[in-house]
Amino acid sequence: MGPVPAVTELELPTTAEVRKLGEAFGMTLTEEEAASYREMMRGFLHSCGRLDELPEPKPEVKYPRGPVWRPSAEENPYFAWTVRSRIEGASAGPLYGMRVGVKDTICVAGLPMHAGSRIVHGFVPDIDATIVTRLLDAGAVIAGKTASAAGVGTEEGEFATVRNPRKPTHAPGGSSTGSAAALAAGDVELALGADQGGSIRIPAAWSGVCGLKPTYGLVPYTGVLSNEMTMTHPGPMATNVRDVARMLSAIAGPDPLDPRTRGVTPRTSDYEDGLDRGVRSLRIGVVREGFGQEPRDDIGLVGSEPVVDDRVRAAAERLAAGGAHVEDVSIPMHPDGVHIFYALYNEGNAYQYRRANVGTNWLGFYNTALLERKGWRDDPNALSPSAKSMLLTAEYLERRYRGRYYGKAQNVRRSLVAAYDEVLEDCDALLLPTVPCRATPVPTGEVSPRESVRFAMQMINNTCQFGVTGHPAISVPCGVSDDLPIGAMIVGRHLDEATVLRVAHAVEASGDWQTV
Repeated sequence: MGPVPAVTELELPTTAEVRKLGEAFGMTLTEEEAASYREMMRGFLHSCGRLDELPEPKPEVKYPRGPVWRPSAEENPYFAWTVRSRIEGASAGPLYGMRVGVKDTICVAGLPMHAGSRIVHGFVPDIDATIVTRLLDAGAVIAGKTASAAGVGTEEGEFATVRNPRKPTHAPGGSSTGSAAALAAGDVELALGADQGGSIRIPAAWSGVCGLKPTYGLVPYTGVLSNEMTMTHPGPMATNVRDVARMLSAIAGPDPLDPRTRGVTPRTSDYEDGLDRGVRSLRIGVVREGFGQEPRDDIGLVGSEPVVDDRVRAAAERLAAGGAHVEDVSIPMHPDGVHIFYALYNEGNAYQYRRANVGTNWLGFYNTALLERKGWRDDPNALSPSAKSMLLTAEYLERRYRGRYYGKAQNVRRSLVAAYDEVLEDCDALLLPTVPCRATPVPTGEVSPRESVRFAMQMINNTCQFGVTGHPAISVPCGVSDDLPIGAMIVGRHLDEATVLRVAHAVEASGDWQTV
């Protein structure tokens, strides 16, 4: 046995600090007890000191960084971008030369991260997310980071509310808001988003682009700021279904650094194959509960607009004309999915927030550079109204009910999965409006916290359920009214993205959504 390596000694707390730590847990420690616990800590901190001496393996940054710049007002009229860049990938590949906007919750080494928050603002990752590396391997070009925001921002500047290129007085939808706006504006051909309650599909619907939330675990989350770990889905966005499929082929597949992907095997390596097969003989279930919804003021959700219902049902009729068997189906538990989502969203996200969106208790990569920086506790007043609402609600639920409702929601989610799976035994895919209403105007002037949170969450009626269940779901444009796009959502069986994309492509091919 060789010599014992030297160890960097961490500073021990004073006995007064130990007593104060105890008070945070409601303990009353004597000076003697505090001194005893202080000595007990010595060995544990000694081991932590040794960790500082050991090299830390991190994901490889494979491609050199190109120029990085803050976009000018002329380059960024819709506030879609936080930073621009040109990082070139492989010299050949299925995505060669295609520009990608990366949602600003996804790490790109050397590019400042904002994540729509003054808390994370300015953090510069030293790693590329796995999906970023895979896009570069496919020949894509990283064109910059796109704004990530859900609530109301400022009227201009770094945290300005993103505008919808289709109608700039209106919102593009969030929280992959900049990705959708950059696509709609023609700045890029491809974009990366991340979806929990609809954050890819909602902006896709409101901005007139395509966005896929893949099956849970199909696309790795390594290098992405993680919220509730059982509902997080990174995914592709593009101006058409074919490019979504090509992008998914590049980024899908297991990652040894993300345990969520273990045992999840893609059924194909080419999601573009089969898009042109049409929908003849496919069985499409039109979910009744997704239409004709009344406003749900008790939980802050909007109601259905008749024009949205009409355009989505018209898309169903075009699928039937293409040879699909289309019929209404009923899933009575669909509205309850919102309640399950809310319980998981608040307590699950709050836990991740407390750990700098990195979390604990899983065998995956930990972004220690992110953990080391100052967190929200150093300036909690700088949190957004949505974040404050989530933390306050979660803290109350934890103190009052000791996590009961988070636990029950996790148990009941299995019933929600089963409700959709039962219908999907007889249907190849489900169809319903992505969002029950068209894009809403961007609020102006002073906005209350409640109004800001409602602006962020009011349209999740049909999307959040599939964040809970993990089924693949895509939004594809199917119509427009008053210059505001309308999206149809196609949902499929777990890992059957091929059929979901095939149906979406058929909707797209059935007529130009801007004139149909």
